[in-house]
Amino acid sequence: MIKRQKASLKACVIHKVGNKFNDTKNAFSDQCVDFDEATYELMLPYLLKPFVSASESFRFHHHSDIGLNEINTYSNQIFNGETEFVEVSKHILSHLYEQSNSAQIKTGDVLVCHFENIQYEDYFTDAIGVFKIENKVPFFQTYLESGNYDILVQKGIQSKKVDKGCLILNTSDMEGNIVLSVDNNTYDTQYWTKRFLNIKYPDDSNQHTKNCIEMCREFSKEVIQPNFGGQEKSNFLAKTVDFFKENEIVNIEAFKEEVFDEEDQIQLFEDYKKAYEAENKVLIRNQFDVSERVLKKQKQKIKTEIKLDTNIQIKLDVDAPDASAEYLERGYDAEKKMHFYKVFFNAEA
Repeated sequence: MIKRQKASLKACVIHKVGNKFNDTKNAFSDQCVDFDEATYELMLPYLLKPFVSASESFRFHHHSDIGLNEINTYSNQIFNGETEFVEVSKHILSHLYEQSNSAQIKTGDVLVCHFENIQYEDYFTDAIGVFKIENKVPFFQTYLESGNYDILVQKGIQSKKVDKGCLILNTSDMEGNIVLSVDNNTYDTQYWTKRFLNIKYPDDSNQHTKNCIEMCREFSKEVIQPNFGGQEKSNFLAKTVDFFKENEIVNIEAFKEEVFDEEDQIQLFEDYKKAYEAENKVLIRNQFDVSERVLKKQKQKIKTEIKLDTNIQIKLDVDAPDASAEYLERGYDAEKKMHFYKVFFNAEA
């Protein structure tokens, strides 16, 4: 989603957030971190790496007025130079603290950062990052004392992944500033995305592609497999992926004609689509542009194995929609009183 090769960290301040429910207090810093070169070179990619591969973006939301969204307001104050950076970061921490209304919410270190020269699409912009470090890991530290080396255990931040983080870009579209979010400790996603950030998916091709493929994946599990079997489920998913790959624009009517062979399956799909939209409060567009980035990510989530009760699995290639119908046959052995699959091939790979 972003490129960080030319990015730099203009300012960073670290606070510690408590938990309102447990009556643990916040601890504020009054100055920005003065990084040495080694720490800076490790910190910058640690903070930005999660957003390089992000396939989805968000926009700020508020039920009555977007100007009342706290993080939207605070980030704009920094972008516009209206308020001193450290003071705004304290307001951000206080807002995060107010969302900790259960014992489940963890305390931790909070980094508020101002980045410059982040590349988004084909231009460069600055961005505000908010990161919460919830888990620290033990590590061994050796030290020299009285001419001998000794060892002790300390706890610190692991440099592999951020627990929770968001990146607010100083660029916008018709729906507002572009926001990226990551949450690797999803014990309470409402706390981070809904209550703290208050963000929603934009009305764009990324979201339309995601909604439709997720609906098809659930349809294959809840309708196709119970009624028509694992082979038909895998065949449907492979055809779905193939349709999205071959068409820059998805038209639902054309999709149904291409993917389904039987009229009763089309009716089942239409009925399920209506129920899915109502239950999940989403709208599956009748026509939308395909997001290749989202398609690639969603394809990784699609499972096309046929799992049998005899401890055997048949794995089908989601990128080969015709293979299942052409080289796999399902039958019933009356003597053994068991179902079977017959697989055709020329040679073992």
